[in-house]
Amino acid sequence: MPRASKSQWDFGELFPPEQTRRVLTVSELTTQVKRLVEQHLGTVWVAGEITNLREQASGHMYFTLKDAATQVACVLFRREQVAHRSLLEDGQKVILQGDVTVYEARGQYQLIVRQLEMQGLGALQAAFEKLKQKLAAEGLFAEERKRPLPKYPQCVGVVTSSSAAALQDVLHVVRRRNPALRLILAPCRVQGAGAAREIAAAIGLLNEWHAAQGEGRDVAEGPPMDAILVTRGGGSLEDLWAFNEEEVVRAIAGSALPVVSAVGHEIDFTISDFVADVRAATPSAAAEILTEGVFAVTSLWRSSGRNFARFWGA
Repeated sequence: MPRASKSQWDFGELFPPEQTRRVLTVSELTTQVKRLVEQHLGTVWVAGEITNLREQASGHMYFTLKDAATQVACVLFRREQVAHRSLLEDGQKVILQGDVTVYEARGQYQLIVRQLEMQGLGALQAAFEKLKQKLAAEGLFAEERKRPLPKYPQCVGVVTSSSAAALQDVLHVVRRRNPALRLILAPCRVQGAGAAREIAAAIGLLNEWHAAQGEGRDVAEGPPMDAILVTRGGGSLEDLWAFNEEEVVRAIAGSALPVVSAVGHEIDFTISDFVADVRAATPSAAAEILTEGVFAVTSLWRSSGRNFARFWGA
């Protein structure tokens, strides 16, 4: 088909329309990058060394995680209940879990920390000694601070997990030696992120209950509380670490009631053991200490009764 002839005056478009293109604002570009990063990377585990650590008045912590080649900004928000938070310092090597995102105000990618692990036992041992020395210098381990346990306690508060084997050990011993002893459980986690906060809160709750009883408030029937037992079974240094946290140690030191610490097995020691009024090697040993007075009297009475019966020829 022949092409239509053009007029001699048909010069075409002297000013062709601008090519179609999409122009993004900086904010739009950053938002797209953020969306792609969060969708394709999400949550990751990263190992590195902490530097430029700073804690704001808000309680949020900001730091840089670096290796030999590069670095990434990290933020640990106050609301995140992560283990070992109080031990963070420049130069500390850690493994952390974080959500990869983009801080849009700066166009900078960063990690929002969700979990934290100290890298290597050496780091935990160093932190243990550092806090121990600090509290010892404050006199929290001094013998003159230790309070004696009542000889015949009638009511003891117990701080441990409701599902812990340690609780069953304590119950078994108490039922055998002094079934009249009343136990009040303040359940809490004894391991992992947030455990230290729960343990400290449980100690505080039992003290509040004791104070309310002393003031005559009708919080519960029964005798006032005589002591608190803080306990859990054995485990690794990491497993027992909540009992080395400063907030737990200070809760024990600030308790109006004497505290028995029975954390782990015989070879295990935590800073809670040093500050407590009495340290027991195991949960069962703690229960034996708390029931010793009544058990001794009962044993003597039974022995005397048998001797009396033999004297009369029974």
